[in-house]
Amino acid sequence: MKAQTEFQGLEANQRERLRRLQEQLDSLIGLQSVKKVIGEIQAFALIQKYRETLQLACEPMALHTIYTGNPGTGKTTVARIFSQMLKEMGILQKGHTVEVERADLVAQYIGQTAQKTREVLKQASGGLLFIDEAYSLARGGERDFGKEAIDTLVKAVEDQRDSLVVILAGYPKPMEAFLEVNPGLRSRFPVTINFPDYSDIELYKIALGMLEQRDYTLTAQAQQELVRQIRRLRQGDPATFGNARAVRNLVEQLIRRQAVRLVRKPGLTRGELTVITPMDFR
Repeated sequence: MKAQTEFQGLEANQRERLRRLQEQLDSLIGLQSVKKVIGEIQAFALIQKYRETLQLACEPMALHTIYTGNPGTGKTTVARIFSQMLKEMGILQKGHTVEVERADLVAQYIGQTAQKTREVLKQASGGLLFIDEAYSLARGGERDFGKEAIDTLVKAVEDQRDSLVVILAGYPKPMEAFLEVNPGLRSRFPVTINFPDYSDIELYKIALGMLEQRDYTLTAQAQQELVRQIRRLRQGDPATFGNARAVRNLVEQLIRRQAVRLVRKPGLTRGELTVITPMDFR
């Protein structure tokens, strides 16, 4: 990736900001396959941009993408970083991310959905539009106003491909069915990135990172209990398991329980305030 971030078509300050964004992406736990595809897209975009400056033939940059994966697998986080990367590469003017779902695009009355969707597209112009649970736009069938939102999006990604990147995100199977709703979706969203579930060790590292950011540490016994709790969380339905979200909820629960344990204790030390013990798991 170093060769990409030092690409000669960028100014020094752009290269430095791109390098920092790459470090943010690399620092995310797991997601190796995701990082690989993002690196390929980044390299392709940089090369096409530089070929354009040399008046060479260029492939059209269709950067609209499908993100598939279960909840809490990092889809939104990666999209935010990617949007800023595209700005530093000179592909997007602003590099901001507008995050929406069905309710932000679909109105309750005839004729209002297209207008509502166009307003969202206007807000996202110059940046990235991230539509979570995008398949919900097609859940009502032919008479549902979601179809109007889909038609408006399909037209926009073609008309605004030089000023906007759209990412459609959601569960793998529903997203596959969603792409069959409109024949123009597959051709306009040529790249699909699958976000795998985290492994137990990856979730453990994520939990430790969250605690470290909040100035908490765990005793050796608490670390063992954390591993057991993560395994217990994963015993439910894999399709509804929250991955990093579930771990964040667990971390926040631990912090609250530690607070209850300490709140009536006089003369608290710095160590007591920062240490999570096995008692806080009960």
